[in-house]
Amino acid sequence: MEKRYRTTFVNSLPGYKCLHMVGTINVHGGTNLGLFNSIFHIGADPPLLGMIIRPESTDNDTLHNIKATGAYTLNNVLPEYYDNAHQTSARFQSGKSEFKHCGFTEHFIPSFKAPFVSESSINVGMEVREIIPLKINGTTLIIGEIKQIIMDRSLIAADGHVDHVKAGTVTVTGLDSYFTTNLIERLAYAKPNEKPWSSTGVDA
Repeated sequence: MEKRYRTTFVNSLPGYKCLHMVGTINVHGGTNLGLFNSIFHIGADPPLLGMIIRPESTDNDTLHNIKATGAYTLNNVLPEYYDNAHQTSARFQSGKSEFKHCGFTEHFIPSFKAPFVSESSINVGMEVREIIPLKINGTTLIIGEIKQIIMDRSLIAADGHVDHVKAGTVTVTGLDSYFTTNLIERLAYAKPNEKPWSSTGVDA
């Protein structure tokens, strides 16, 4: 396949993916915001999430800042800001803040270094646990532990389930196709020889 065609094909092949704006800060106080669709669950105890970052380059401020400070934030994208969020993926000159250039507001809390996005309904503060260079393609795996969560409690069900439909979370296929979501059904924990049953609306 031609290179650009192959990139688009492989990126969109897995289907819908998580979408987050990743907020970081450098040692001089300059902020950065980038769009990522490569964040995934690793474990709940301790609460760990993984993130793949493209090969290191001089303008890869996200990776440089995470290495320097050990902290970053994950911020969901809402439907009214998907185009602003998309613009954060542009290759701005190193040191230029996408917060300023793409219309987002920095939000800091006293106990955490990295900036959150005020325009998001779910903000997660992450602390680096492992940084693993992947020899196979030059990318980097960042494993972080959840340290801070900012969200309205009404978005959390009695059993701890986060309602991303109510939160307005946007998802993505490939690098440029954005979607809102609708719940089909929430099922109870699967057990052998027991037919799946709906747990939607059932108090945990």
